[in-house]
Formats: sequence, structure tokens, C-alpha cells
Amino acid sequence: MKKILLASVFLFTILGTSLAQDKYGHCNFGSLVSMLPGTKAADTELAAYRDQLVKKGEDMATAFQQKVTQYYQDSQSGEHTPKTLGEREQALQQEQQTILAYEQEVQQKVAEKRDTLLEPLVTQVQEAIAKVAKANGYVMIFDTSAFNVVLFAEESADITDMVKAELGLQ
Repeated sequence: MKKILLASVFLFTILGTSLAQDKYGHCNFGSLVSMLPGTKAADTELAAYRDQLVKKGEDMATAFQQKVTQYYQDSQSGEHTPKTLGEREQALQQEQQTILAYEQEVQQKVAEKRDTLLEPLVTQVQEAIAKVAKANGYVMIFDTSAFNVVLFAEESADITDMVKAELGLQ
């Protein structure tokens, strides 16, 4: 009987501590990153980099369009053989593929540059959130900047102001 009573007390103690209210918080991660002073400089640098790559692509497209226009004029004139026109058409198709590949490369390079520029800022915010969460006893912090990540949060505290204070933002 004592063993059952002791086991019951032990079980209720374990259940009581595991059922204790955990603290949950939330913040808008994207908003916090955008508030950092370095974000504007990173955005400016990224825009300049993207513009430089896009300019090269626009130059390629302009040159291609001129070649296409010349090709149509030459094909209408009747002065060129079908073989010559066919070779030029193949060259134009290859150039078009090169331009499309370049557009994809630009998107990839811009995404990589963005990640490189924002990585230190993201890390800074992540560290501030972790510090605030640990200091205030939160077991989980939800990011409300992603669409439909948190659909319902009962008893969840907005820690944005505490993280802003940790980052030195107002």
C-alpha cells in the first residue's frame, strides 16, 4: 500500500511539473531584421549589384533584338540562301537560350548576394531573440513574419520590444 501511495505521489509530481505552464512568445522576425541600421546599406548594395547584372542582360537582349530585326529584313530581301538563313536562325535560337540562362543566373546570384549581405544581420537578431527568450524563461518563440505560421497562439507574449531593446533599437 505504501508503495502504491509513494508511486502515486511520484507520478503526480512528475505530471505536475510537466504540465506546468510553459511560456511562449512571438515576434516578427522580418520586421526586426529590417529595423537594423545595416539592412538599408545591405539593400542599397544589393540593388546596385542587381542593377549591374540586369544592365548586362538588357544589353544582351538589345543586341539580340537587333540581330533578329536584321535577320527578318534579310529573309524578306531574298538575297540570302535558305542555308545561310537557317544557320543564322540556329545561331539566334542559341543566343536566345544564352540570354534565358543568364536571366536564371542573375536570379541565383542576386539571391546568393542577398543571403551573404543579410546573414550577419539575421544572426544578430537570432542571437538577441535567444538571449531574451532565455533571460525571460520562454520555451518557444514563434515567428509571425511568415504567412500562416502561427494560426492561433494562446498565452503568447509579443517579445518584439524586448528584442528591440536588446538590439539597441527604438
